[in-house]
Amino acid sequence: MIPIRDRLPTRTRPYVTWAILATNVIVFLSELAAVRSGYAEVTSDWGFVPARFLSAPADDLVTVGTSMFMHAGWMHLLGNMLFLWIFGDNVEDAIGHARFAVFYLLGGVAAVTAQLLVDPSSTTPMVGASGAISAVLAGYLSLYPRARVLVLLPIFIIITFFEFPAWLVILEWFALQLISGFSDLAFGATASGVAWFAHIGGFIAGLLLIRPFMIGRERRSYEPWRTWRVGRDDRSIRRGGGFAGW
Repeated sequence: MIPIRDRLPTRTRPYVTWAILATNVIVFLSELAAVRSGYAEVTSDWGFVPARFLSAPADDLVTVGTSMFMHAGWMHLLGNMLFLWIFGDNVEDAIGHARFAVFYLLGGVAAVTAQLLVDPSSTTPMVGASGAISAVLAGYLSLYPRARVLVLLPIFIIITFFEFPAWLVILEWFALQLISGFSDLAFGATASGVAWFAHIGGFIAGLLLIRPFMIGRERRSYEPWRTWRVGRDDRSIRRGGGFAGW
């Protein structure tokens, strides 16, 4: 399932989400420019390398932050930004702009820490916003589990759009991270080249942090998902009998 959009309007403009999106794009374009100019080591120098960090934490501390805004390619960038675009604005709307900035960064730090604990000897640079965005997904799941999310669902060669509850979309994504992560452990923690445990660590951090970050904030009501739907553009059509929302 590929999420396309949710059906949960925000009450405020998501300035921090927009700023994070823009920063990620600018940093990635800067990476490409650096490589074209001959600086081929930009990813290894500014990505987070567990073994290097453990050998000299003070010298390499900056990469905990820089790695969060770097990406390994266009698909890596676009996939992360799609998830941030869909789910980030609502979490920011719920907890506020300043809190969201801190929440996002803490999610990224938790992601780096989780990967470090799982594979401390790795010399492979870790880059990407996935860990921090995983925390955002967890926050959204906790706050709006029954929000309506439009997803693209390929069925054989047919491209179909369905509406599912947010809990199903996000937990399906998290289950994939768990399966992939533990599969990697069977062959070596970085067998696939993806830092799955960074995603898992960020997600768990988001679940733990979202409630404290909601202290003093008013919970908002929203239209919950109530039945299976198939979407056509921005319209939705009910299918079959009704199921009570979970």
